[in-house]
Amino acid sequence: MRAGVLRLLPGTLRARVFLILFVGLAAAYGLSFTLLSLERYMSAKAVMLGTLESDVATSIAVLDLMPADERAGLVDRLGRGNYSFVLGEGLPGEPDASARGAEIAARIEEAVGHRFPLRLERIPGEALRLQAHLSLSDGSPLTIDIFPRGVMPVANWLPSVFVVQMVLLMLCAWYAVRQAVRPLERLAAAADALDPNRPGPPLGAEGPSEVAHAASAFNAMRERIAHYLEERVQILAAISHDLQTPITRMRLRADMADDTPERDKLLSDLAEIERLVQDGIAYARSAHGNGEKPSRIDLSSFIDSIAYDYQDMGKAVTVAGAVSGTVATKPHALRRILTNFIDNALKFAGSAEIGVERRADGGTRITVLDRGPGIPEEKIEAAMQPFFRLEQSRNRETGGAGLGLAIAQQLAAVLGGSVRLSNRPGGGLAAEILLP
Repeated sequence: MRAGVLRLLPGTLRARVFLILFVGLAAAYGLSFTLLSLERYMSAKAVMLGTLESDVATSIAVLDLMPADERAGLVDRLGRGNYSFVLGEGLPGEPDASARGAEIAARIEEAVGHRFPLRLERIPGEALRLQAHLSLSDGSPLTIDIFPRGVMPVANWLPSVFVVQMVLLMLCAWYAVRQAVRPLERLAAAADALDPNRPGPPLGAEGPSEVAHAASAFNAMRERIAHYLEERVQILAAISHDLQTPITRMRLRADMADDTPERDKLLSDLAEIERLVQDGIAYARSAHGNGEKPSRIDLSSFIDSIAYDYQDMGKAVTVAGAVSGTVATKPHALRRILTNFIDNALKFAGSAEIGVERRADGGTRITVLDRGPGIPEEKIEAAMQPFFRLEQSRNRETGGAGLGLAIAQQLAAVLGGSVRLSNRPGGGLAAEILLP
């Protein structure tokens, strides 16, 4: 049952709180209005019946004491807005059995002390009309023509006031919900944009004490995360750096050993360890961008120089289309990203193609394309993580250390951009870097 009720509620917290608050306030306002109307109805009804009781009793007593020939001149003056007196039997009607008619008849009989038996009839017609028939002391018939009216007429302006009140209630409820939910939305947006590698402005701590406390806690959490990541990178850099000295000593000792197959295997293992250490140092440095200063470069010359370097080594690297314009970036970091993409393309596809595109928002997209095996869709996101390898043989010649794409992602963040991988239609991989 609870699940069914929740399904009926709107999907957003703002709409749910607004609906609950508005319905609750509207129900409370409606109950108050109903109770006030009922009290007014009962009070007005009591006043009307009391007035009718006293005035009719007085009028009947006066008419009963007057001579029959003088009654006609007084009858018109004894009438009121909702009743009048008629000398005679009145109009033909039908017995009235309503509670309201019975109450009116009982009041009149009680007022005249039950001296004049009363018969109440309803006169057919659109409006409610009652006639009370009685006989005076001399036997003359007397009819009281009664037009019961609403005891609480509704003014023409009252519905308009009610609509205005409901609109004000809706606006107040919306403003209250907005004040309550807005800090939560800001917190969610800050959490979505959280990136310890990119320093940003702290979340504003203004507002109520609870909101300020939550913002302060979030800012402290972000600083702790950044500190933990910085500490992790520093540990990786320190270990990688300190490993270079024993590796160098082991290499010297291996070089002085006899020329045997075991010596060659040992030198190969040391070379692999040394490359892994260098990748670790490179990853640690990439988190800080190596302190390189941004500068404006010519894209055509920059991309062509990278392609020519590979072509001079006999590698199949080409540039697709014409490249023009300049971009403000960190050249060494950008070169490291592109060479990483190109090396992966050459390793898995044997060739690479570089494309440059100017985006509508003024940014630049540089893409390295290949026709290799690509990456399974479910593993594309994991491929950006440090030490993740698609090839599980742990052979560096086929799988690498798993730090290349992580380094590229770190450097792209330093440049204010991002890295994206996608499989190409027909096979192959597209590695993109988006620059602002």
